[in-house]
Amino acid sequence: RQQKWKSSVSAQARMPPCDFVPEKYESYPYERMQRIREQNIAPSLRTYYRKPLLLHQGHMQWLFDHEGRRYLDLFAGIVTVSVGHCHPKVTMATQKQLARLWHTTNIYMYPAIHEYVEKLTSLFPDPLKVVYLTNSGSEANDLAMFMARLHTCNFDIISLRGGYHGGSPYTLGVTSLTPYKHGVANGFGCTTTMLPDVFRGPWGGSHCRDSPVQTVRKCTCTEGACFAKDQYIEQFKDTLNTSVPKTVAGFIAEPIQGVNGAVQYPRNFLKEAYQLIRERGGLYISDEVQTGFGRTGSHFWGFQAQGVVPDIVTLAKGIGNGFPMAAVVTTKEIASSLAQNLHFNTFGGSPLACAVGAAVLDAIEEDDLQKNSEVVGTYMLLELAKLRDEFEIVGDVRGKGLMIGVEMVTDKESRRPLPAEEVSQIMEDCKDMGVLIGRGGLYSQTFRIKPPMCITKRDVDFAMEVLRTALQKHVERAA
Repeated sequence: RQQKWKSSVSAQARMPPCDFVPEKYESYPYERMQRIREQNIAPSLRTYYRKPLLLHQGHMQWLFDHEGRRYLDLFAGIVTVSVGHCHPKVTMATQKQLARLWHTTNIYMYPAIHEYVEKLTSLFPDPLKVVYLTNSGSEANDLAMFMARLHTCNFDIISLRGGYHGGSPYTLGVTSLTPYKHGVANGFGCTTTMLPDVFRGPWGGSHCRDSPVQTVRKCTCTEGACFAKDQYIEQFKDTLNTSVPKTVAGFIAEPIQGVNGAVQYPRNFLKEAYQLIRERGGLYISDEVQTGFGRTGSHFWGFQAQGVVPDIVTLAKGIGNGFPMAAVVTTKEIASSLAQNLHFNTFGGSPLACAVGAAVLDAIEEDDLQKNSEVVGTYMLLELAKLRDEFEIVGDVRGKGLMIGVEMVTDKESRRPLPAEEVSQIMEDCKDMGVLIGRGGLYSQTFRIKPPMCITKRDVDFAMEVLRTALQKHVERAA
């Protein structure tokens, strides 16, 4: 009842071998799946590609469709599959817990939650030692904002333009990307400030960011000083002095912006912004939903590279390798603000979720995935930089570890975004050759490359060959 995969790759690029043989697909025909989607699934849940993929099985960095075709997954279910699809260790731990106890709710004690939070908090510096477990990143950020307001007795929260922090009515106030904004009242007490984007913003140069690859813009910095950082901090001060009260509840930021296309700020920007927020009585919330769990390579958490210890950290996505779980990590003092009244989460920290979370942490350590993110991610960034130098439409390559953005432009001088339909066609061509990538950015112009952290250099070589071919096809079409 098994079939061999058929290579979906053109003659230009040779897909690395894979011993895994997927099961034979035995569900509904593709056309019936399409009808069900059209009739019974909410249309707001959009799909990629002109003919959406019907995926059937996953194995580590690979996905298989209903026809048995194999794809290299460079988007990891939107930066969620951290250790690999159906990682054997995580699968085994989940099956073991499934047979023992799924759910009791946290009105009782059970081993899994205590074992897990001890393991998780051991990875955080003091005083970040208290965990509240939830089910999604939106829920975690929602709770973090709520905690900040309760603890400080202030209300206003500042976020960066281009940031994504969730789609709930509460978090939409700090999410600052138009496609996610619906025409209903949201964002009361939420203020956005200028994004310190050293590629697309008014200031930035070739020494600003913590990445193996810098922007091609010329730098106006002097030794030991970053002109761009200073200018963006002035804009942050301007927001504090004009748009919010004298005291605020907090500031929320991703160490590297995810949905906006791996946007990185000048070095020390977050450190100085955090100090300014503290002076106003506010807390710093680090949204590690995409940057956490070793993905950036140099550190386990994104905030560690910024030289700060946040007051609240939110986690999701890679925390469960695809299992719906999330967390808020904070200090005992801040967590106690929530204990003045009841606050209850039925499924947060279930025995099943905690067993999955613990197995993910074990897999990251045992497979040395933080190191792999650094080594393979740096290799990929440097290979992508060659494509940037080769093609006029590749405007910027950036990121750290396996959190990478490739911004597409009409030309490097104007930095105008490449039209969305042209970006879509490049993605289609990559998919047809066996590589799945994501996209993001204010204009949907940036490729998001954030694969499972088990990816290899050989996989990168294949992906670069595919991407080069797709870019070349675009150039030929344009000509």
